[in-house]
Formats: sequence, C-alpha cells, structure tokens
Amino acid sequence: MTERLANSSLDGVRPNPFIRTRNFLRDVVSELKKVVWPTQKQLINYTIIVLVFVVIVALIIAAFDFTFTQIILRIFGN
Repeated sequence: MTERLANSSLDGVRPNPFIRTRNFLRDVVSELKKVVWPTQKQLINYTIIVLVFVVIVALIIAAFDFTFTQIILRIFGN
C-alpha cells in the first residue's frame, strides 16, 4: 500500500479522500495511544503555574501601558 501511495504521489494523482481520511484518523488514534496523560495532581499544579504566569505577565504589560500612557500625556498634554 505504501509503495502505491508513493508512486501515486509521484504521478500527481492523489488517493481517494475517504481513504486519506481513514488513514489520518487511524494515525491520530495510534498517536493518542502513545500519549502519557498527567495525573490529577500534576494537572492542578500545571494549571496553577500557568495562571500565576499569566497574571504576572498581565501585570507587567499593565505597568508598561500605564507608564507609557503617562509619558505620552506629559509630552502631548491632555
């Protein structure tokens, strides 16, 4: 089958879309079986870390925005 697919791609002929879809879904299921899913404790820890990081970055951006706004207002006035 692989040889036929390789040859057909050289000829510019694409295989049946239903066959391609079936092969894609089969590959997706195969890859999902390899995934190591996190435990509930790990998931909670990772979620907390991401939320804290997002808050820190938001505060930094807000501080820059406030600072630059004040600078622009002092330069150009109200």
